Amino acid sequence: MTDVLMNTTILSRISKPGDVKALSMAEMATLAQELRDVIISQVAGHGGHLAPSLGVVELTLALFKAFDLEEDKLIWDVGHQAYAHKLLTGRLDTFHTLRQKGGLSGFPRICENPYDHFGVGHSSTSISAALGMAVARDLKGEDHEVIAVIGDGSLTAGLAFEGLNQAGDLGRKMVVVLNDNEMSISKNVGALSQFLSRKMTTPFLQRLKGDVEGLLGSIPKIGDDLAGYAKRYGDSVKSFFTPGILFEAFHFTYVGPIDGHNTAQMVKVFEEIRQIDKPVLVHVMTKKGKGYEPAETDPTFFHGVGEFVPETGLARKFSGLGLPSYTSIFGSTLCALAERDKTIVAITAAMPEGTGTECFRKNYPERFVDVGICEQHAVTFAAGLATQGYKPAVAIYSTFLQRAYDQIVHDVCLQNLNVNFFLDRGGLVGEDGATHHGVFDFTYLRHIPNIVVMAPKDEAELARMMVTAFAHEGPCAVRYPRGTGVGAKVSRNPAKIPIGTGELMRDGSHAVIITLGSRVYPAVEAAMELEAEGLEVAVFNSRFVKPLPREQILELAARFDTILLVEENALAGGFGSAVLELLAGEDALSGRRVQRIGVPDEFVEHGTQKELRAMIGIDTAGIKRTLLAMCGK
Repeated sequence: MTDVLMNTTILSRISKPGDVKALSMAEMATLAQELRDVIISQVAGHGGHLAPSLGVVELTLALFKAFDLEEDKLIWDVGHQAYAHKLLTGRLDTFHTLRQKGGLSGFPRICENPYDHFGVGHSSTSISAALGMAVARDLKGEDHEVIAVIGDGSLTAGLAFEGLNQAGDLGRKMVVVLNDNEMSISKNVGALSQFLSRKMTTPFLQRLKGDVEGLLGSIPKIGDDLAGYAKRYGDSVKSFFTPGILFEAFHFTYVGPIDGHNTAQMVKVFEEIRQIDKPVLVHVMTKKGKGYEPAETDPTFFHGVGEFVPETGLARKFSGLGLPSYTSIFGSTLCALAERDKTIVAITAAMPEGTGTECFRKNYPERFVDVGICEQHAVTFAAGLATQGYKPAVAIYSTFLQRAYDQIVHDVCLQNLNVNFFLDRGGLVGEDGATHHGVFDFTYLRHIPNIVVMAPKDEAELARMMVTAFAHEGPCAVRYPRGTGVGAKVSRNPAKIPIGTGELMRDGSHAVIITLGSRVYPAVEAAMELEAEGLEVAVFNSRFVKPLPREQILELAARFDTILLVEENALAGGFGSAVLELLAGEDALSGRRVQRIGVPDEFVEHGTQKELRAMIGIDTAGIKRTLLAMCGK
């Protein structure tokens, strides 16, 4: 990346928004290319959200040019597209640390930079946050602009419409920029995306307007009056045939659609709308991955990409076992089960590729539903299916299922419906950081009545848990980590697991580790290493967070006076808490050393999974170190 930085003749002079305002349009064009070069170089070396950020380079520059961002508030939605924003706000010298431990976050963060006015990571929050800032501005008697940038994919979520509804009702001065590239992560779905795609050309609209005025003018006696009325309200004709009619219904002044790669045009529009003293929505058309052909051709792959060769766009090949990911095992197993069971329906929230359900979509399109970025709807929709005898498989990242908590409680568990949740990215996910770690699911699920909560130790156990979930009458959640497993062979006919039963992975005499999910094999490795230290340590795979393998755990507690509970979840209310509650309730804690290790009561920053697990002490070395201390060694 050093060579790229040496060629940034303009970008290297930019440290704050005011520096952009002083540039000519010719300099802005050069700066746009420099931004793309730096973004491509950085993401190629370390991974990141490439296509979204490339698509908004000109839009970002136009916002910096037209608004006074030393005072005005700019809020990005999700933050996938904020790399150019970071580079223009004094972070060029540290951009090489993006998404690395101790470095810049991949998303805007209030604590990282004074020009990051709202922390983001989950979609569809920008309009509500911007409205809150606009109301606060007016209450304080201040005079600055508030601008929210939201993508058309994010606009499918209910929260975005709740914000639009309130903003239109309050009538506060604010700007919403709709960045429309017809994509979220994958291709957009739903009626709204089809509506936004009704792009009418200016010549067509002008001809239509002339034809309407001519027709009205030919009507005897009242024609001239009607024609005059139509002329005065000509913009309504355009609004009727473009998405403007929707936003006008929310009491927003609609402007667009405009070319999101024409910086001069956008600057002119943004400067003009500053005079409008009410909510304004500017509809901007962009191309995801703009300026880098591989990303333009395959924006889904380059949405969030690993390391790649910038000259070709091909992913870098790493040496290793080439094991399949948990995601792919889930997808292939789901397809195999659906072939035999016609009541299985797959549901995802705008992430068929990310959740492994793309193969299901191809094989069973009539039983596949992508609801868009609408996790709440996904859960209640699944509940409706379940009432009619179907077995929904709701595949959502753990961190995103948090958004549908009430629906899990009220619409699924309260009615004890056979809805199965498959939580990808359970635990620490790595470089996406605090907004994406799935470390709260054990906690927010296990206290809900009727639900069964499981976590597999490997690929084979994942397949067995899927069979168990579909066979169970009632809600189930199966939580598995990001990345690959250990290479366990998956049976063609996986057997069910008796609910609430665990397995003893190895026996011992001095201490026992009780764990589940991704921490089972590190616990086994730690126990094997401790054997050389003279400690015989048993390892028990609980498999279930709820219901716990009650009798097996109590038997272990009766045998061992040293018990270590390990999990890749928040310690507060997690798996270890469940075991402690069981032991306390049975008066089985007296005279025993019991310790828990897991995610502490804080938001864990970004870094590789390996780095973060080592940092909080739940890797093999951390488990071993804790047990040695517990045993006085």
